[in-house]
Amino acid sequence: MTTERGTIVDAITQRSRKHRLPDASLRAFLNGVSKVQSGDSGLIREAEIEPVDSLLHASTFEADPAKAKELFRHLAVIKLNGGLGTGMGLNGPKSLLKVKGSMTFLDIIAKQVLSYRDHSNGVAPAFYLMNSFSTQEQSLAFLQEKYPRLADRRGRLDFLQGKVPKLMSDTLLPAEWPEDPDLEWCPPGHGDIYASLVSSGLLDELLEDGIRYLFVSNADNLAATLDGALLNHFANSGAGFMMEVVRHTASDKKGGHLAKRKADGRLILRELAQCPQDEREQFAAINRYSYFNTNNLWVHLEELQAVLNNQHNGLLRLPIIKNIKNLDPRNINSPKVLQIESAMGSAIECFPNAVAVEVPRSRFSPVKTTADMLNLWSDAHHLTDDYQIRLAESRAGRPPVVVLDPRYFKYEADLEKRFPSGVPSMLHCDRLEIWGNLIFSPSVECKGEVRFENRDSNSKKVAPSKYQNRTVVLWKVSGIP
Repeated sequence: MTTERGTIVDAITQRSRKHRLPDASLRAFLNGVSKVQSGDSGLIREAEIEPVDSLLHASTFEADPAKAKELFRHLAVIKLNGGLGTGMGLNGPKSLLKVKGSMTFLDIIAKQVLSYRDHSNGVAPAFYLMNSFSTQEQSLAFLQEKYPRLADRRGRLDFLQGKVPKLMSDTLLPAEWPEDPDLEWCPPGHGDIYASLVSSGLLDELLEDGIRYLFVSNADNLAATLDGALLNHFANSGAGFMMEVVRHTASDKKGGHLAKRKADGRLILRELAQCPQDEREQFAAINRYSYFNTNNLWVHLEELQAVLNNQHNGLLRLPIIKNIKNLDPRNINSPKVLQIESAMGSAIECFPNAVAVEVPRSRFSPVKTTADMLNLWSDAHHLTDDYQIRLAESRAGRPPVVVLDPRYFKYEADLEKRFPSGVPSMLHCDRLEIWGNLIFSPSVECKGEVRFENRDSNSKKVAPSKYQNRTVVLWKVSGIP
């Protein structure tokens, strides 16, 4: 790398200030750039960490409704809402997708918060979205029209996640792409929440309003609801940071696991992108790394402020995640750029008294693919009177496994097209696989393990019927995988 460090910092600072990047976000980004310049790979090797053997389970926490009601007055709920759902073919916020009937993610989230407020006879808990520049306008317009009561006393409903320049992979100078300048920028990962809380002024506002606790989760995880027993435990623990984790399963591929750093004994989060290629097998070893991060996090705001004040330049020195990508993701011939990101949960290592707790799988049901969406649409999940998405009790905590042919079911529009009269009943389904060009009739019920196959390029219709523990082949040809 031939570019001088000072030249890189000056170029990034000039570009960022020209586009009004907040100082806190700029400092956080420059901290990441400094790590790259110093040779930090962002990788966490097996030799540096050890597994976490056991944790307290949330099922052992005692509920105290009266205390929880009081704590709600000092709580703010934040939903990460920066995603556009491009992986499912969307052009707008993923949170505006319909989940149950005509209700979207944001409908259900809003109704959950208002339900808590009704029970507490007030405006508690406070509620905010962390939006991106891509999601802010549509999401705010939706909530302001339908749920004006959600805003705080200042009329605030959200704060903005920052954006940072993509860097040329060979020089670390800000990338330039005149034909589409928006592509010169990228999100810095949800670890930016801490800098954005500061730069937006929300951290000071919350402390001024007597808010002491944050509960943060992804907008696409409707299972991440408020839990009085968890809030009581967090308040009593004296911890500045608490991460909810679930038992690591083979299906948990995108995300990170909990570990302990040997050097100082602190809990850390290791994401897949931070694992060296030659150690990926150990990363996936669910019997070794038993706990998987849900991204449901609890933060004590006064502790956060103290940690920020004690860290260099008032920022959290989060571990970096390095991603090399094409500047234009739709053009493989566009230049290679470095995107420096950080994970929100990695802040666990910044708090000397951080803890993690094991929670039931019922608190972790993110929607990342159309298979996840189909699962939520089905009768295996239902919406309660207080707007909680719950897996049917008869399923004993085990959602159906859904595998969809990406050639025909990759995008949300594909689901609308291929299930025109509703999705199959999966209340008693253990595994559903759908391969080929298929369209489903109404009144399809699946039990046990069911696989549908169409090996013809022409579409076939699945007839109304009950299908149990069988493979349904609508067209036979050689080469079935």
